[in-house]
Amino acid sequence: MSDLARFEGRTIRAAVLREINRPLEIEELEIAEPGAGEVMVRLAASGTCHSDLHVINGEWAETRRPIVLGHEGAGEVVAVGPGVDRVGLGDHVALSWLPSCGRCRQCFAGRPQLCLAALETVHENLMPDGSSRLRLGDEPVSSMLTVGSLGECTVVPENGAIRIDDSVPLDLAAVVGCAVATGVGAVLNTARIEAGQSAAVVGCGGVGISVVQGCTAMAAEPLIAIDANPEKLALAARLGATHTVDASSVDAVEAVQQITGGGVDFAFEAIGLKTTIEQAIAMLGPAGAAVLVGMPPDGVTAEIDPMTITSFEQRILGCIYGSCNPPADFPRILGLHRRGRLDLDSIVSRRIPLEQVNEAFVAMAAGEGVRTVVVYD
Repeated sequence: MSDLARFEGRTIRAAVLREINRPLEIEELEIAEPGAGEVMVRLAASGTCHSDLHVINGEWAETRRPIVLGHEGAGEVVAVGPGVDRVGLGDHVALSWLPSCGRCRQCFAGRPQLCLAALETVHENLMPDGSSRLRLGDEPVSSMLTVGSLGECTVVPENGAIRIDDSVPLDLAAVVGCAVATGVGAVLNTARIEAGQSAAVVGCGGVGISVVQGCTAMAAEPLIAIDANPEKLALAARLGATHTVDASSVDAVEAVQQITGGGVDFAFEAIGLKTTIEQAIAMLGPAGAAVLVGMPPDGVTAEIDPMTITSFEQRILGCIYGSCNPPADFPRILGLHRRGRLDLDSIVSRRIPLEQVNEAFVAMAAGEGVRTVVVYD
């Protein structure tokens, strides 16, 4: 059963990447109705993420094209396939780009972010059955990370559509789907930081600012924000950072060591560059942990000093998607926002129509703003 009146002829407008290092093209695509265990969502909003920019720049070389980018989205369920029982028509949902199967070894072990079944197809930008729900004539079009939120409508696995309260503004719910879940989850789930422990956050974009807010919610002290953009540092201070470090004018590692008198308990790297990864590790104190949150381009490696890590019992923690369980963590994050402990409004720098989506990536490449959100009529 479906409500597709908005999409006459079952076509949608979407931002399609056909060639790397080229602007996205707004095209009309055919969208298929959802199959068994699938949900069609009319998008209200989509965030733009640096992972999308990695794909545009060809830094993740194996990405198939043509592809609809975007993996942060929220909207309304307009159709459900056979067997769907977690959501229904009219429900508001935030989209998760890692729809776990609930049946594999990692899911049973309580690590749905490492779902073996999902990882086989998600990073191929395909549905669980290995196909796509979008076409242009006879040509299949992929959806980034099974979401493809830079389009008016999408079909996702049922486990990728997380029901949320209707009172939540959908443009704010969209950024929970990646930036906020990743950043806050890195604090709550991966690091499991405790009140009074010290933290440094390297990079204050959408994910980094979410890390700052997670650390603030958990009463980290001191909480040091590091970036080269003064506007982002000012925002981090407003959201709870006790200290800010302008990495363009001082040695960030030395500054953190001086502020803490020997290094932090947790250093969160939220960019994904060789230099900043190495800096985060060098910021650690005894028994400290570096949490690698930023997604690097293919081929990036980092050098470490194993003697220091061994001698001081330091740790390096990988963090994918904030170690999140979206059905549990999305409502928890939105609850923190509702109680004033997270400020989702601060993450959205500007709102634009789909036609201006390429401007969002130009601004992102220049380091401007935190998160640009595409809003649909």
